[in-house]
Amino acid sequence: MTASTAASVTDVAAYMRALGAAARAASAHVANATTDQRNRALLGMAEALLARRAELKDANERDLVAGRECGLDSALLDRLALTDERIAAMAEGLRQIAALPDPIGAISDLNFRPSGIQVGRMRVPLGVIGIIYESRPNVTADAAGLCLKAGNAAILRGGSEAIHSNRAIAACIRAGLDHVGLPEAGVQVVETTDRAAVGELLRMKDSVDVIVPRGGKGLIERVARESLIPVIKHLDGICHVYIDDQADLDKAVAVADNAKTHRYGVCNAMETLLVADGIAAAVLPPLRRIYDEKGVELRGCERTRRILPDIRPATEADWDTEYLAPILSIRVVDDMAAAIEHINTHGSHHTDAIVTENYSRARDFLREVDSSSVMVNASTRFADGFEYGLGAEIGISTDKLHARGPVGLEGLTTLKWVVLGDGHVRH
Repeated sequence: MTASTAASVTDVAAYMRALGAAARAASAHVANATTDQRNRALLGMAEALLARRAELKDANERDLVAGRECGLDSALLDRLALTDERIAAMAEGLRQIAALPDPIGAISDLNFRPSGIQVGRMRVPLGVIGIIYESRPNVTADAAGLCLKAGNAAILRGGSEAIHSNRAIAACIRAGLDHVGLPEAGVQVVETTDRAAVGELLRMKDSVDVIVPRGGKGLIERVARESLIPVIKHLDGICHVYIDDQADLDKAVAVADNAKTHRYGVCNAMETLLVADGIAAAVLPPLRRIYDEKGVELRGCERTRRILPDIRPATEADWDTEYLAPILSIRVVDDMAAAIEHINTHGSHHTDAIVTENYSRARDFLREVDSSSVMVNASTRFADGFEYGLGAEIGISTDKLHARGPVGLEGLTTLKWVVLGDGHVRH
């Protein structure tokens, strides 16, 4: 390490510590703000985004120019771009978050105990949330809004390719906070593009309570490996649909089509289709015609290729691959037990579905599949915070502690026990 690099890292470390200290101090103000105050801050952010549309697009153009010069592909450039429609969507997203019920302070399960005390649980903010993400600058507004609504302070570290866009959005966020008298440190966007900032953020356990990574597998693996702070995350979306031999054929075709072809590059798209041997000859040919029309490459096991002999053979690696592309692996299995064994062995605990008319099998599948979302006669594409009625989501968690599945406002809070007495003492 050169002297100049060491100095740079030292500066980044000091800068990040200052952000952390400011966020910790601000978190108490955000947590204690009224629902009305937080909602007005969100609406103020939305108004600022629309009022400063030209500034946002100018800043975004600087990022797009730099991205083209660096050779970013067209898909990444598209994700990076801020159009009038996308700016309007960011503002509308903040308005929708403002309209959601406030989870903070709600007391549940309040019961009298034999001693006479009342015991319940109160929903409270997590504190300070660090969010690390890539490419899409709209995440800056979405993450800021969700964290603020849930009573948390936030430190947002976007990708270097969106630095100018994120700074411009951050100015709109500060305007909304200032509008209601909340500290600007309630939501801070990391201003440096130095990669050392991520490493520093992952070690700031005294000032940050939770880390949420949003991006590619490489980023999430790094965060999970290096973080000294609890992480809310999912690595892969290897999702399955199992067509049972007691499935309705029309439902099976509709679900398997939608789960794969509705969108390819999303974490809740089906990557492996499992089909019971007893129905395979009836359901695979019509599905093959649909997939052919939509340009989906099929890879099948030996039994699948007896029915569809000209498709590519599936390898063992295919069962463990998240394609995020028009590619589908297909496996014919003996029965539901074999399907569940395959899912629990090769799946990523994200989302898995069964198509069946057998109620008992459906119940067994729901109970035995170890995933954050398990579905009956529905497409895996429904695994989404909005579709679940959460209003918005910060991401998906496949972990088993704290939050699991789509993480909305409630997932950005925790519970504490509360006890109500009237001079009660323990005997």
